[in-house]
Amino acid sequence: MDAPELPDSPESLNESSSNREMADLLADSLMSSQRPRRGDLVEGQVVYVGREGIVVDIGTKAEAVIPPQEIGELDAATVDGVHVGDTIMARVLDAEDDEGRTILSLAQALADRGWRDLQTTFEEGATVEAKVVEVNRGGLVVGVHGVRGFVPLSHLVGSWHSTDSDEPIEVKLEARKNELLSLKILELDRRRNRLILSERAAEHERRLKERDRLIEELHDGEIRSGRVSSISDFGAFVDLGGTDGLIHISELSWAPVGHPTEVVQVGENVDVLVLGVDREKRKISLSLKRTKAQPWDTVMERYQVGQIVEAQVRKLATFGAFVEIEPGVEGLIHISELSDQRIAHPKNVVDEGDVITAKILRIEPDRHRLGLSLKQAQAEQDTASWQGVQTSYGSAMSTVGEMFPTEAAALNWSGQAGESMERDRVDRSSGDDSPAEPGPELDEPVVST
Repeated sequence: MDAPELPDSPESLNESSSNREMADLLADSLMSSQRPRRGDLVEGQVVYVGREGIVVDIGTKAEAVIPPQEIGELDAATVDGVHVGDTIMARVLDAEDDEGRTILSLAQALADRGWRDLQTTFEEGATVEAKVVEVNRGGLVVGVHGVRGFVPLSHLVGSWHSTDSDEPIEVKLEARKNELLSLKILELDRRRNRLILSERAAEHERRLKERDRLIEELHDGEIRSGRVSSISDFGAFVDLGGTDGLIHISELSWAPVGHPTEVVQVGENVDVLVLGVDREKRKISLSLKRTKAQPWDTVMERYQVGQIVEAQVRKLATFGAFVEIEPGVEGLIHISELSDQRIAHPKNVVDEGDVITAKILRIEPDRHRLGLSLKQAQAEQDTASWQGVQTSYGSAMSTVGEMFPTEAAALNWSGQAGESMERDRVDRSSGDDSPAEPGPELDEPVVST
């Protein structure tokens, strides 16, 4: 049978207690030697998140705290993303404050990592997403990867000249606060804490990629929707969703166009036909007029020879006047068909811009030719007007005698007397003494009373 265990002697108990105290002192000494220094980047586990700050266990005896003022430098999304149990990196601001705590900064740690990420992005030439956190008259302040950067006014997309709008620049900039921007890094200097970015450069790069994609996708003859982005004297540029194509002035309308603004305006949405794609030169040719029917194809359905139409004089030449009877359908009134009288130049009869009535003499759809006459149209109008008068008054007074019976009777008697006197004069001059044959008996005029 085993002997019962005897309690430790007082000497052994004192030795054990002394050993524990020594271990604690060694541990405290070790933890003290492990206390981080100012500027160190440390890793720890979040043990508390509250109004007093964020407490982090970084493996030291003293508390490590991210105070509220440091949390205020973080955006709401970052703060909301920190939870108890998370492992985070932080920068040491103070190794030991008056209360013996280690003061940390999460913002600086994020910024350190952000600078490294931004340096990589800058070297690769990639774009970054940044949120507008502040505005001033010179541009926008953005936050990206925990780093504050600046986007100058000249590098923002859009027009920001004060003369372009009655709205102050400050108000227009303020409206972009909290907006997420796609940016290119123009300048990065961590030592000077300088980060300059550009929205214009990112937009330009995006459009180049879209242009390359569209150019590969586009095919001749397809219809695309777009928006008129700019206008020049020779045509209009249309944004097809990342790249611009050109509608030459001759492709804007079937009718003659003096300037593109007669047909389209900047900002207008249009459907266009792809005429051609030059993949080597990265150019796209478009047509607006070809999305509509060619007027000459159906001209015979609307007009016929002999028809009287209204036309506008578009241009004068020595041999005649060119007139338009509808957009895209023009014809010629030869100088000989302008007037019954001989004229030296069409300007003696009509001027450019005049709206006249003309008669169609011939139609040649295949040759896009139309012959008209002004004088024949006027003659027909005059005849129609006279027939209208006869139609209105002829049933009541069909002849002058019926309209004026007294005057007509007097004129008839006077005419008969004149004829008798003339015969007597001729007989006397011939020397014939024979008595003259009696003339016709004159009818006396009857005058009604």
